[in-house]
Amino acid sequence: MEERAERLALYIIENRTTVRAAAQKFGISKSTVHKDISERLPLFNRALYLEVKEVLEVNKAQRHIRGGIATRKKYRGG
Repeated sequence: MEERAERLALYIIENRTTVRAAAQKFGISKSTVHKDISERLPLFNRALYLEVKEVLEVNKAQRHIRGGIATRKKYRGG
């Protein structure tokens, strides 16, 4: 589990991706990604946790924008 948490964190940092995209890439649930990143990772790699937390905070701040874009695409058919 520790190895998976580190791989998830590195993937999110390197690709500046969302939890949803990471979950899809690794074939696991979003809940598992959240648990690995927020609960397991800080216990054994605090520095990596702080890096991935920054990316996730940016994603959280931008999610309303991505949601609006997705809705626009849905209704415009593109």
